Amino acid sequence: MPIPTPAISADPSPFDLDDDTAYRAWRQRKLSLSHPPAAVEIDDLANLHDDERRSLLRECAQRNVALFRVRRVAADIEQTLQAFGCAMGLLGIDQNLCAEDSGVTAITVKATATDHVYIPYTSRPLGWHTDGYYNAGTQQIRAWLLYCEQPAAEGGANELLDHEIAYIRVRDENPEWIRALMADDAFTIPSNTEGGEQIRPDHAGPVFSIAPFDGALHMRYSARQRNVIWKDDRTTRDAAAFLLDLFRRGDDHIFRYRLAAGEGLISNNILHRRDGFRDAPEQGRKRLIYRARYFQRLPRPEE
Repeated sequence: MPIPTPAISADPSPFDLDDDTAYRAWRQRKLSLSHPPAAVEIDDLANLHDDERRSLLRECAQRNVALFRVRRVAADIEQTLQAFGCAMGLLGIDQNLCAEDSGVTAITVKATATDHVYIPYTSRPLGWHTDGYYNAGTQQIRAWLLYCEQPAAEGGANELLDHEIAYIRVRDENPEWIRALMADDAFTIPSNTEGGEQIRPDHAGPVFSIAPFDGALHMRYSARQRNVIWKDDRTTRDAAAFLLDLFRRGDDHIFRYRLAAGEGLISNNILHRRDGFRDAPEQGRKRLIYRARYFQRLPRPEE
């Protein structure tokens, strides 16, 4: 669904490959944020205070992600998370294939009413990706939130990397790789079939793109080696290999965190992955994470 958006800024864009001055100034600010984010304390998730909202938005404006810790949560967590998303300025919720009627998805080990086994609903590790990388260009996921009701008995930590840092790493190595990854056919996800019917055609698009309505950088990516088709030219292949190697060797801006009960993350769809985990349901320790995904970014703090 189309989302009303603010007009684009007239300021120089750090993502203009021909404007090295704007890029260098922005790059310096981004790389100075080397410490992990501190948790924003929230009193009542269903009734967000203005200062709590501003703190979350400030963190997301700087890092594209914020960690929060909740003191009180209402019994109806799905309704509460819907209210929380709205209070944060997120209105266009994604009704994805495995979501509940509310649009909020329970991420836990479970069977899904689909033909395929989707890794998020298993205890297996989940590789580096941005959410909704298989969506059409008009349905890109630009923000998401996670809330942990119950961690696993062991494992299940997340690693997160601001996609703007990934952009910096690629551009610093070779600006032409950025140009290749911004091509409309750089990265294709093949069609998906459920119950003998095609529910999604092939979706081709860029890895990095600039939103025309606010000038923000968006990334569409999966580190999967199967069911992903990269454009068959040398520059694109080299750029894809560099990204994969970046995740393999690590980066000092990667944020590793295992959510505890009552904690969550809200993000402008940054890169993330998940460790495998072990549940112990007989001890009441079965991992349960709630997720909501949105078609627009979080607003800037002044909005």
